[in-house]
Amino acid sequence: MLELRPNCEWCDKDLPPHADDARICSYECTYCAQCVDDVLKNVCPTCGGNFVPRPIRPAKAYHETPKLGLNNRPASITRVHSRWNRDQLARMTALLHDVAAKDR
Repeated sequence: MLELRPNCEWCDKDLPPHADDARICSYECTYCAQCVDDVLKNVCPTCGGNFVPRPIRPAKAYHETPKLGLNNRPASITRVHSRWNRDQLARMTALLHDVAAKDR
């Protein structure tokens, strides 16, 4: 189950569970769409992978078992911040932004 991290790891923008501009990599690094496009150039600074839209977890459970939905499986409240500085991020982006995600 995804953590649904509450913020962009670069600009710290709030990304609630229903945010349609949240993007994640395969390790669940979480950034807003603007940072992914303008700063990261669709390159995760941690793993070098690409980003995809983060799914929306429905608020309510639609089945009795298992109990799902945000009411039963809440999103994380722990804010995460990128461990990379701007220079490190720029090097990773420069290295991989022209390489197709499937070829990284």
